[in-house]
Amino acid sequence: MAPNKALSEPAYLYTDEFQRFDYGPQHPMRMRRLALTNELIGLCRLEAPPTSFEPASFEELMIYHDRRYLETLRELSASSLASGYVAFGLGPADNPIFEGMYELSALIAGGSLAAARLVSREGFPAAFNISGGMHHAITARAAGFCYVNDPVLAIRRLAREGKRVAYVDIDAHHGDGVQWAFFETDQVLTISLHQHPATLFPGTGYQEEMGRGAGKGFSVNLPLWIDTDDDVFIESFEEVVPPLLTAFAPDYVVTQLGVDTFMTDPLANLNLTTKGFGYAVRRFKDLAWGRWIVLGGGGYNLVNVARAWTLAWAIISGQEGLVPDELPGEFVERHRVHPDDRRLLDGDVQLRGRHWYRAQRDAAEAVEFIKKNHFPIIGA
Repeated sequence: MAPNKALSEPAYLYTDEFQRFDYGPQHPMRMRRLALTNELIGLCRLEAPPTSFEPASFEELMIYHDRRYLETLRELSASSLASGYVAFGLGPADNPIFEGMYELSALIAGGSLAAARLVSREGFPAAFNISGGMHHAITARAAGFCYVNDPVLAIRRLAREGKRVAYVDIDAHHGDGVQWAFFETDQVLTISLHQHPATLFPGTGYQEEMGRGAGKGFSVNLPLWIDTDDDVFIESFEEVVPPLLTAFAPDYVVTQLGVDTFMTDPLANLNLTTKGFGYAVRRFKDLAWGRWIVLGGGGYNLVNVARAWTLAWAIISGQEGLVPDELPGEFVERHRVHPDDRRLLDGDVQLRGRHWYRAQRDAAEAVEFIKKNHFPIIGA
C-alpha cells in the first residue's frame, strides 16, 4: 500500500481491476463510471494517488453475510449455467448472475473495509472508496444491483471495536440494507435522505421506520418527493443532519454519496445538481473530518457520476479551487459528451418541476417529524 505524503491528507481508493467486470450490456450499473471518475480527476489535475487494497476475504464478508449465500454467490460467479437462478435474489433482472460477480463484490467490500481501517487505525482524516456504497444487499439476499453490503461491513468492523458510528446516505434510493442491519441498536445512527418510497425502489424509508427496541429513534428517514431540487434538499439537510450528528457524537461517520439524485439520472426523479451535492459534501467535511469514511453509491448517468465524485474528491482533499466550470476538452471529445452536458459545475439552476410545491411542503413536514420524534431521543 502506497502511503499518502502526510496523514493530514485523505486517502483515495481506486483500482483499474474494476474494469474486468460487467453486469451485462443492458444493465444500468456500469463499472465504466469508476474509470470515468478516475480519468476526470486526473484531467482536472487533482492530486489523487490511489491507495491500493485487497478484496475482502470470505471470513470478512461473513462479518454480516450468511455463509450459504456467500458460497452460492461464489459458485455461481464461476459458472455460466445458472442464468435462471432466482434464490437469494439472484438473476435475471436487477441482480444478474455474471462471471466474477463474487470477485467484484469482494473487491468493493475490500475497498470499504480498507477505508475504515485507514481512518480508524492509520490516522487518515478521511478515505474515499468510490466503488463502495452498495447499500441494498441484506444478510442472505442480493438487491438493487448490490450483492454484498459494504457499508454494513465497514460499520460492523468499527462497531465491533466498541465505536459509535453514524451513517448518512444521500442516494436517491433508501439505504434499506444498512437501516435493517442496525435497526435494533443505539450504537449506530442511520440517516437516509431519499426519494419518497411510494415512488421508487425499494419501497422503504417511511418516517415511521424509526428503529426497534434499543434502536428506537436511531433510524432516521427523510423522504423527498419527486422534483425536489437543490434548495429544498439543502434546507432539509441542514435542518436535520448537523444537529443529529452533533448530538450523537459518533466516533466515526460513514457517508454514502449516491448521484442518482441528479436531474438527468435515468432511474430516479429528483432534480439535484452539483450545487446541492457539493453543499452536502462540504458539510460532511465540516462535521466528520478526522473520522470520515466516504463511499460512492448509485448514479446511472455516467458523466454525472464522474462530475459529482470528482467534485467530492476535490472538496475532501482541499483542491476545490482547481475544479473548472467546464469539463476538460479532452474528456468531452474522448467520450462524445453532448454540448448541453459540458459543464462540470452546474450553475444556479432554477428548474421547478410540476411537483415542486408538494416536494417543498412534504420536506418541511418530514423535517418537523424528525425534530419531534428523533431529536428528543438523540438529544438534538
